[in-house]
Amino acid sequence: MKRWTFAAAAALMIATPAFAQNVDLTGAGATFPYPLYSKWFDAYAKKSGVKINYQSIGSGGGIRQLSEQTVDFGASDAPMKDDELAKAKGGAILHYPMTMGAVVITYNLPEVKRPLRLTSDVVADIYLGKITKWNDARIAALNPGAKLPNADILVVHRSDGSGTSFIFTDYLSTVSPAWASGPGRGKEVQWPTGLGAKGNEGVAGQVSQMAGAIGHVELAYANQNKLAVAQLKNASGNFVAPSTQSVTEAAAGVAKTLPANTDYRISIVNAPGKNAYPISSFTWILVYQNMADATKAKKLNDFLRWAIHDGQKLAPALDYAPLPQNIVKALDKRLAAKRSVAAR
Repeated sequence: MKRWTFAAAAALMIATPAFAQNVDLTGAGATFPYPLYSKWFDAYAKKSGVKINYQSIGSGGGIRQLSEQTVDFGASDAPMKDDELAKAKGGAILHYPMTMGAVVITYNLPEVKRPLRLTSDVVADIYLGKITKWNDARIAALNPGAKLPNADILVVHRSDGSGTSFIFTDYLSTVSPAWASGPGRGKEVQWPTGLGAKGNEGVAGQVSQMAGAIGHVELAYANQNKLAVAQLKNASGNFVAPSTQSVTEAAAGVAKTLPANTDYRISIVNAPGKNAYPISSFTWILVYQNMADATKAKKLNDFLRWAIHDGQKLAPALDYAPLPQNIVKALDKRLAAKRSVAAR
């Protein structure tokens, strides 16, 4: 069978004939960007007639399904590791950053009326189980005048393979030697304490239901559920609230120095910048460089081109930061090429 090569291509989909008749492309993966992707797929179907079915199952699931060639594209908030790339059945995989977002610390403390302020060491020690009460002296010192309850801190973390957790543990590993030498960074880690929940939806739901809870979720999920969000002290020493603007500042310095041959597997946590939010990240769509089905390859290529241009306009309203223009230009060149360099 003749194989076609496209800059944005996907693996051959394994599906029933009935399912294949109803959708043009299938994808699976990250819950972090799902609110935006859902909006994109709906808007793109109305514009182009191309229907995209996406399962929000977590980054780990998306990588597994793409690697097994059961979907046309994967989505992940954690870039694939070299060994994961080597195991993919369909050959070389490309990473396409689609948007940027923030992982936030959300909490359920009705008594606290102003946004809670936290530092990296305090956040790490809460998740390490070393700080267990909300009125702990270290939290109180950061929040003078706040009515902090003498109550247990109920940590809620992800129970599934999660790019959101990768971003969060990447941050913790960057700022805390104790975390780096303990649980470390990954889509799945051994959480020292707390209750597990599936997906950003599950963590947001648990935090909203339990007084005294704390959890890490994507910004959109916190806003949609009207959850309180902490301000974090950044690398420049300023307390910053998560926003599209503070995420953009976190990416600004990194974006200016990207080499022409980058594979886009880069971290922007704890980035410098006066107003940079410290738990910021790109999120990626993952596609096979080579694909057997030329029709699917073109449809996916056309969607990605739309997403990095028109799709970016929909991002801020859903609490995602648009891609920097120099990255958009670089991705345009990759999409226009008949053959692209595989992610390494």
